[in-house]
Amino acid sequence: MKDFFPDFNNIVMAAKNLKPYRIPLYEHQIADEIISQIMGKQLTNVEAYSDNELDEYFCTYCKFYKEMGYDTVSFERILSGIMPGNGALYGHAEGCIKSYDDYEKYPWDDLKNIYFDRNTRYFDALSRNLSPGMKAIGGIGNGIFECVQDIVGYMNLCYIKVDDENLYKALFSKVGDVLFEIWEEFLNKYSDVFCVMRMGDDLGFKTNTLLPPDDIVSFIIPKYRQIINLIHSNNKPFLLHSCGNIFNIMDNLLDAGIDAKHSNEDEIAQMSVWYEKYGDKIGNFGGIDADILCRYSELEIREYVTDIYNLSKNYKGVALGSGNSIPDYVPIENYLTMIKTLNELR
Repeated sequence: MKDFFPDFNNIVMAAKNLKPYRIPLYEHQIADEIISQIMGKQLTNVEAYSDNELDEYFCTYCKFYKEMGYDTVSFERILSGIMPGNGALYGHAEGCIKSYDDYEKYPWDDLKNIYFDRNTRYFDALSRNLSPGMKAIGGIGNGIFECVQDIVGYMNLCYIKVDDENLYKALFSKVGDVLFEIWEEFLNKYSDVFCVMRMGDDLGFKTNTLLPPDDIVSFIIPKYRQIINLIHSNNKPFLLHSCGNIFNIMDNLLDAGIDAKHSNEDEIAQMSVWYEKYGDKIGNFGGIDADILCRYSELEIREYVTDIYNLSKNYKGVALGSGNSIPDYVPIENYLTMIKTLNELR
């Protein structure tokens, strides 16, 4: 976008539920395939690049966000991807912790060093290539629930809840402690690079939470609170990305200190519902159902996006984009229609 000057303060203000200078754009993730086709330069998984090639990757990556009209670059490195025995979250493995003995033998104390050994080069390269006026939004990907699932498996976790309640509780507690230690180190190193700290933890599905609400409130949210307090002590707002129907725990999440929430799906609740319920309490990011972007015509997308924008002008803490992410199966012309429409309206 010509003559666009990024200002990360727009996202910060939206996350703090203040009125930004302009409604910022936000995406949780955008597939490398989408970026490649728009920029005319092939990008692949960042892990495929050598240290000498990372600057070229991030130069294109950051340039894309600026040219599309974003004030920030979305970037995270997930914890679960470096955890030994991972893969159960996406069905790639069975889960390596099935008993308390497995839990006690797991190399918990090594995870922080493994995480930074694997990921420091990416964060450093990102920091070297941010455009003037831009900062990043993101940080440590995957939250407590998703990390537990990735080394245990959802079905196995449900069995453990019945068979060994002590192990069930210990898993959330230990993963929360590890995430806290990693976030602490991350904030020490990259607070000047990231303006909003984000954690993604999909707690729900279309009709309810994936675990009993009482379990989330008792075992997961207290660990969120510790991490959020740490982030706030570094003068940064916290954004929670969580898919699914989580209305029955939202008050608890608000009490834990989340500043903003992302992920919405019209089949669960339209963005107007999120604004009505929480518009005076937290920032609300997203708004445009990803299903709309996949299936609707250009004219229908323009009309839908215009309606969302006009509604959003009535609220303070708003950042607009898809209600989930832009995976590689979203038609590029539909994504660009959303971006063009929002930029014209802004």
